Amino acid sequence: MTAKALSDIRVLDLSRVLAGPWATQMLGDLGAEIIKIEKPGIGDDTRGWGPPWHGEGEDRTAGYYLAANRNKKSVAIDIAKPEGQKLIRDLAAQSDIVVENFKRGGLRKYGLDHESLRAANPRLICCSITGFGQDGPDADKPGYDLMIQAMSGFMSITGNADGPPRRMGVAMVDLTTGMNAAAAILAALYQRERTGEGQHIDIALFDVALSSLGNQALNYLVSGEAPGRTGNAHPNVVPYQPFETADGWIIVAVGNDSQFARFAALLGHGEMADDARYRTNGARVENRDTLIPPLAEAMKKRTTAEWTDALIVANVPFGPINTIEEAFAEPQAIHRGLSHEIAGVPQVASPLRLGASPMDDATPPPALGQDTEAVLRDRLGLSADECAKLRGEGILG
Repeated sequence: MTAKALSDIRVLDLSRVLAGPWATQMLGDLGAEIIKIEKPGIGDDTRGWGPPWHGEGEDRTAGYYLAANRNKKSVAIDIAKPEGQKLIRDLAAQSDIVVENFKRGGLRKYGLDHESLRAANPRLICCSITGFGQDGPDADKPGYDLMIQAMSGFMSITGNADGPPRRMGVAMVDLTTGMNAAAAILAALYQRERTGEGQHIDIALFDVALSSLGNQALNYLVSGEAPGRTGNAHPNVVPYQPFETADGWIIVAVGNDSQFARFAALLGHGEMADDARYRTNGARVENRDTLIPPLAEAMKKRTTAEWTDALIVANVPFGPINTIEEAFAEPQAIHRGLSHEIAGVPQVASPLRLGASPMDDATPPPALGQDTEAVLRDRLGLSADECAKLRGEGILG
């Protein structure tokens, strides 16, 4: 079998909840060995973030935890005890990467901060994920996805114009922070090949959120006017929104002027493509108030199925508004194997598909502490008796 891209990389994962685990899961999907350190008896907070649950009784685990922790080994060590800290330092000395999401400076009291770890292992790449970064007036504040969505402006542009601000339906700031962290780690690995030295990576949810505003951030910086909520309509592209049909709804995403001409003709309004008010996208944005109503009325005259067939023929981008159940039932989702099981545990397939390193032989999210003894034996040379003694002292789970 072809080795995976990161099969020679070891990651010590001191993170929990979502942003850090999402980053390390991506690295694990790419073949890295992920050693996840968890608190004995409790583990990652998200193990208890249910229902829904997978399994029963004491063995049940929240779906939330299962979403971000495949391809990892769980090692239960009490980080608050000196003996536990030494075990973690010893593991860090043999690792390529450490990922943590403690408050700024929170690991220093344990001797596990990036300066201490890199002093013993200069090749080590340490990635710190916090709410606001390692400096600045808010650096010591905790950061959670919802509060960052609010502070960054995301909630001000999410929802209907006449309604209250809304959060996104998932913790998207956490997820994008995890992806940015993984990208930075991969860049640091590449740089280490040239320099032989690791480095510290500072990733902040707030920074990621502002950078993820994308076009809306530049809409403000260019115009000086803060964008508002536009519901499901696009601020910069028209028509790009849901339309009601005779029996439901459908999304139409017109991305250029030729697509608009075909769409308008399909709806019996071909003259709009020659009208100076609608000929270009910029003009359509400025005149959306007169453009959309006749298009919306025309869309109500046929069913969703009829429009589906017609839009395919006209080569106009569109899509159904699915529930999550319907999304996983899409023929494309089935063909790509996006919903599958690993050893009986439901999973969503990784989108990272490298032709030379297939995504098979994945392992399911681990039970709390299931790999403790094996990792300490194989990596640090501890005997079964030594592990039993540490477990009796409450240092291991």
